[in-house]
Amino acid sequence: MPRTAPTATGDRDPATVPPLPCLADQAERLIALGVHERAGLSAAALRAFAADSAAAAASAGAAGGLLAVHPDRAPASALAPLLRRAGTPGFVVTDMGDVDRFAPLDAATPPDSPLYLLTGLDRGDHLANWSPNEALPALTAAHRTPLLLTEGIHWLLQQPTALEPNHCFMTIGSRLRKANGSLDARTPAIWISGGTGRDGRERRNAPKVGWCWAGNRHTWLGFASATTRTTR
Repeated sequence: MPRTAPTATGDRDPATVPPLPCLADQAERLIALGVHERAGLSAAALRAFAADSAAAAASAGAAGGLLAVHPDRAPASALAPLLRRAGTPGFVVTDMGDVDRFAPLDAATPPDSPLYLLTGLDRGDHLANWSPNEALPALTAAHRTPLLLTEGIHWLLQQPTALEPNHCFMTIGSRLRKANGSLDARTPAIWISGGTGRDGRERRNAPKVGWCWAGNRHTWLGFASATTRTTR
């Protein structure tokens, strides 16, 4: 039997996600977490990039966006434990030990730069109850680019309240390719652990990096995306 067309839940409001901190504050947040050291960057370089980017955005009359470190410099396995929710650190699920092998799709290639910005972030609540296979062409048709897993983590490092019960998101810009060139059926997502199964009770309410099948739908997962990636 053919599947019915996906529908949005209709009760989600992206306006409930608060604005990002200014770029200077974002830089200080990454420095405080030691992300710059993991990426092989100095604190001064990170601050200078944030300042130059903020000045360029102000000159263009635009918002600053999200400050991100290239995934080759700061992979998901290093960033996920820095997440916090209710004082509990984030983690990667045990059956995703290959998380850092999930690489950008052509539609989500980051700039060839250690640091860059994402603009026009959206949690993709309106695509809840769509599968990744259905959401990707819809985002492309809307001239949006799906977030990488590392970008989704960066967002939550700066704006933890963007992850809410029943308002979590997938980051389908990152996919794993098999040896034959085809895509692994797993698609990364970030949600909130219920503390069950292999997660462990001590991880209840923690930010959780996991995966879902590319053909499956979930009413509580949107599809995070942006309008642009830029170095200024």
